[in-house]
Amino acid sequence: MEQETALFLLSETMLTAAKVSAPMLFTSLAVGLVVSIFQVVTQIQEMTLTFVPKIIASVFVALMMGGWMLNVLAEFTRNAFRYAASG
Repeated sequence: MEQETALFLLSETMLTAAKVSAPMLFTSLAVGLVVSIFQVVTQIQEMTLTFVPKIIASVFVALMMGGWMLNVLAEFTRNAFRYAASG
């Protein structure tokens, strides 16, 4: 495998990882922010209150976006094997 091919595959790996993880990360970030604001306003300092909504939101996003995530990963895998075989 040539150096250009390896670097291209590495950059595609990073881009695909960011693309696949972004929906769940941004959902967890938004839910965490809303829950934190709610805790500050109501002065509730329950530790489990921060985790449970984030977990529920992450599972919901994984169920809704799972097909798309699988398609992106499958396409990346096909391309990676294609580049590895040609180079």
